[in-house]
Amino acid sequence: MTPVPVTPEFQRLISGSRLRLRGKSAFFATLLLHAEFVPSREVAAAGTDGERVYVNPEVAAGLAPDVLDGLLLHEVLHAALSHVQRRGPREKKRWNRSADLIVNGMVTAAGLPTPPSRAGAARDEHLEKLSVEEVYTALDGEPDGDGEDGDDLLDGPPGDVPPRNGKPSPNVARQWQQALAQARSVDAMSGGKGDDPLGLHRELMRLAPARLDWRAQLWRFLARTPVDFGGFDRRFVGRGLYLEALDDESLNALIAVDTSGSVDDDAVRALVGEVQGVLGAYPHVRATLYYADTEAYGPHALSPGGEIPPPQGGGGTDFRPIFTLLDAHEPDVLIYLTDGYGDFPEQAPRVPTLWVVPPGGLEDGGFPFGDVLRLEEHA
Repeated sequence: MTPVPVTPEFQRLISGSRLRLRGKSAFFATLLLHAEFVPSREVAAAGTDGERVYVNPEVAAGLAPDVLDGLLLHEVLHAALSHVQRRGPREKKRWNRSADLIVNGMVTAAGLPTPPSRAGAARDEHLEKLSVEEVYTALDGEPDGDGEDGDDLLDGPPGDVPPRNGKPSPNVARQWQQALAQARSVDAMSGGKGDDPLGLHRELMRLAPARLDWRAQLWRFLARTPVDFGGFDRRFVGRGLYLEALDDESLNALIAVDTSGSVDDDAVRALVGEVQGVLGAYPHVRATLYYADTEAYGPHALSPGGEIPPPQGGGGTDFRPIFTLLDAHEPDVLIYLTDGYGDFPEQAPRVPTLWVVPPGGLEDGGFPFGDVLRLEEHA
């Protein structure tokens, strides 16, 4: 079957929904920013295989804006809560009804209408606070209802979706868990509670990581922008503009990587890959990469999913060459991956600085300025 093209109209539908949701909830908007939306005419309205969200472009174009927002959030929540992967051998239709009941409650609490094709699950304010496994048990013996419209949890991509470029992610659940952590972090910065904006939903509590890992902290650092989930965006919502309209209000990040031999390639790939993820989720963030030992090598423009330039350098460590570039680049933030053993500039820069330190690096107190973020052993 011929794949459905990703048209500018489809991209505008998704961008518009993301921006509208940013005006309602930083938590849910961040989850939407992490989702990959793919057009497909084989889904009735929308569906997910747990990794991507598939949207029927003709159906989506005919929906009222708030109904479209509710539909997309519904599917993203299914993916973020691993409802596809957790079904196991359970009966598919009852599992889908159980998951819909929980997700419908969250969508309604977010101030959005329940998608028409998912409205079959009646509200139950007690059950919707439980885990999907508990709801599945509670619905044992109840009639399944008519039709297949509610079966939006897919066993794989629809037939009109081309294969991925490369293999599917081996750990989709962990990626969504990190997205949830980042959503909580951004929500806390924007004045929310930073945990569960809807109350004690057992589904969200069940998947909550014990703490924010370094990736979530990096996202939090890069989210410190005037266009991020605040009153500024609300003015754009009223004028009907989309995320692309925020490009002129960009945040420029300068990324520096110590190549003196004390930082291994895995740490470099982990940091640069995560920065590329931020670029894909936040269109207004720009990033420029330099490698450095006693000199600075670059610049290299970073892009979402782009190739990581091969490292340059290998000599001693001197942080000062990077800091001399600040006047030329005028970045909003500086992120420096290093073990911390080198020559620092005598004066702290005006630019917020984040030192990203691999295991075995300099203790926090050894950095004369800036914030320190520590990579984990498995990074």
